[in-house]
Order: sequence, then C-alpha cells, then structure tokens
Amino acid sequence: MLDVTSSILLDVKNVSQTYATGSGEAANPVLQDVSMSLREGEIVSLLGRSGCGKSTLLRLVSGLTRPTSGTVSISGEPVDGPAEGVAMVFQSFALFPWLTVLDNVEIGPRAQGVPLEETRKRALQAIDIIGLDGFESAYPKELSGGMRQRVGFARALVVQPKILLMDEPFSALDVLTAETLRTDLLDLWQEKRMPIKSILMVTHNIEEAVLMSDRILVLSSNPGRIAAEIAIKLPQPRDRLDPEFRQLVDRIYALMTQRPEPKAAAQSGGFSMPLPLVSTNSLAGMLEEIAAPPYNGQADLPHLADSLQLEIDDLFPLGETLQLLKLAEFAEGDIKLTPAGKRFVDMDVDQRKRLFAETLLANIPLAAHIKRVLDERPSHRAPAVRFREELEDHMSEDYAERTLRAIINLGRYSELFAYDENAQAFSYENPQ
Repeated sequence: MLDVTSSILLDVKNVSQTYATGSGEAANPVLQDVSMSLREGEIVSLLGRSGCGKSTLLRLVSGLTRPTSGTVSISGEPVDGPAEGVAMVFQSFALFPWLTVLDNVEIGPRAQGVPLEETRKRALQAIDIIGLDGFESAYPKELSGGMRQRVGFARALVVQPKILLMDEPFSALDVLTAETLRTDLLDLWQEKRMPIKSILMVTHNIEEAVLMSDRILVLSSNPGRIAAEIAIKLPQPRDRLDPEFRQLVDRIYALMTQRPEPKAAAQSGGFSMPLPLVSTNSLAGMLEEIAAPPYNGQADLPHLADSLQLEIDDLFPLGETLQLLKLAEFAEGDIKLTPAGKRFVDMDVDQRKRLFAETLLANIPLAAHIKRVLDERPSHRAPAVRFREELEDHMSEDYAERTLRAIINLGRYSELFAYDENAQAFSYENPQ
C-alpha cells in the first residue's frame, strides 16, 4: 500500500494551456487551472475523453511544452525545459530502425555523456530487466510489436529516471500482448526492480487504469480540468471480476459521461464545441446493438464496450454524437436510446436518412448554418473555406478541420447537403 506521507516528486500548480486558433486569437484553453501531485512510490493515471488535454499535461510535465500559466516542479525544482529525472514511453514505438536493440537502448545515456562502459552496463541491465535478454543484436524489424515496446521501456529505464511518463503505452498492441506486458511491468514495479520512483500514465482504457493505479485523475473536456480524483485501495494483484473492481469501473464511466455545460457553445453560436469524427455506419450499428437483446434500449457502458470490442476513445465519440443528435443519452454509466433513437432502429434506409437530417438540423448549429447559407445563395453552393474560417475563430486549425470533416460526413449520410471534394465546396447536388 502506498505511504501517503511519502515525499512529493511532481507538483503541478494552477497550470493552464491555450493554443492560438487558426485566426491567430486565443482559443478556449486545452487545460485550465490544473493542479496535481505525484508522490514517491505511486502510479497515477490520467483518464478523460479524447481531446481533454491528457497528453498535453504529460508534455508539460516532461518540459517539452511550457504552460501558458501556472508552474510545474520536480523535486522542488521548476521545469522550464526538458526535465531531468524524467523519461517517457510513447504510444508509437519510436525506435531507430537502423539501430540494434542494444544501440537503441544506449541512445539516452550516450546523449547524456555517460561513459561508454557505464552506458553498456546500464543498457544490458535494462534489457535483462524488461525481458529482452538474447535480443541485443536484433533490429526493430525483426521484433513483434510487444517486443518493440519492451525496447521502449528499456530505453526509458536506462537513464534511471525518477519519474516514468507513459503515453498510452499499450494501445498499439493486440489484447494478449498488451496484457502480458502490463502484467510484467506491474510485477517489476511490485518487486522494486525498476530504477524509478513513480509512474504517471495517460490511458484511454478504464480497466487498465483501475488495474494499475494507486490514484486516477479524471479530466473533463473543453477545457481540460481535474473533474475527479479516485484513490484505488484494492490490493495487488487485482481481479477484474472482483465486485469492487467492477464498481470502480462503472463509477468512472459515469463520471466520464456526465454532460458538459453548454454555456461556451451557446455564446459562440454553437461553433466552439468540436464535433467527433465518426462513421455513420458505426452510429447506426451502435443504435441497433443497444436496441437488441440483452440491452433492449439501455446498455451498461462497460458491457457495451466489451461486446463491441471498443476502447473509450472509440466508444465515447459514438455515444457523444448520438447524444448530440438526441438519439441516445448517457445516464449514470449507461447509454439509453431516446424515442427518436428507437424509431431510427425500426426504419428503412430512406426513413433513417430523413430522421437523421431532421435531428441534425435541430441539434447541430453548424449543420443548420451551412444549410441556411446554401438556401440564401442562388447557386446553392458555398466554399468550405468560409465555414472552416468561422470554426477557426473558436478552435484550433486541427479541431476546425476535424469538425468540418465530421459535418461533411453527417450531411452526406442524411442527404442534407452534398460536398465536392475536388472543388472544396458544399452544394445541394452530387459532385460531377
């Protein structure tokens, strides 16, 4: 069990991070007034919907990015550049393909000026600890995904950091490989065989967070804030089928599906909230899944995620879009079909399209705005750049582009309007 009196390694105080919009003005902050700490001997996970600022916070802690306001300090020293005593494991393996496993692992100490003999000693120890002994001369192309990520862990451990940062380190792996690597890492941590004092991890897997963490910080979105802090007091190793484990998972799903306050969107004509980019086939499939037995119109989100084999970064955008369209709604960790959602499931293709168009116009201000502009123009055509620039007044260029692609996708499916990719223009006619 974690000693709560242990010293604080990382202290984040009142940190905010704001990026400029495409128009050059300050956008809504990605992070706002975030404060957190990390003690020796604990694993803390950052959980939240895609775009809530989890990875941004990790970059601020590492010193790769400086906050717009607030402070970050490690062992009492302010972080104003790449932080000492910190190493990161990325989602992508990020290995040098022309270097062997040993050479990849030695990169860090060499860059720090560690003598060659000490570098080699540390690298071989790290390779042995992480379970890659015998593969020192192999190249990345010869390794499986799980073994490449083990090289990433060895490369992080070899610099002997105080804090290990992990940005969704298991998400690029298949389920079995991820489970094996996760278990091995926990065993090494429990046995105190790794030369690190604390771990801060970004994950999109709620069960993974409950399985590994001493504390979970749940971030809200638009802007990113610490919405909840949950202490996990279950002893290790943890059992996913333990009722208390399942209750924690359900509680976190409920926290993460709480509807955000709509004030910011209302003040900007509804354009400040980025739209999730999702497949309309997936939206229809999710409605059908929820409507069918055993759910019969209301599904427990953890069970639904398992049955659809979706992580939260895939599940939540679908659920959020259905909620925005008033076809479904979140309630205490469940997702429930609305009357419109139930009607949708029973309709034929043409009827579904008409219902989708109606709910799109009624609930998505951007869709209604595009249709209004098309109606007002004699040609019934409008360039995409016009709407992109309006979106960029309220969000970054990336979010503006993603939101525009989302509305194009929804508009095409509902046949509310067409989009000519070559001309980059909206219209009421199919492109020739």
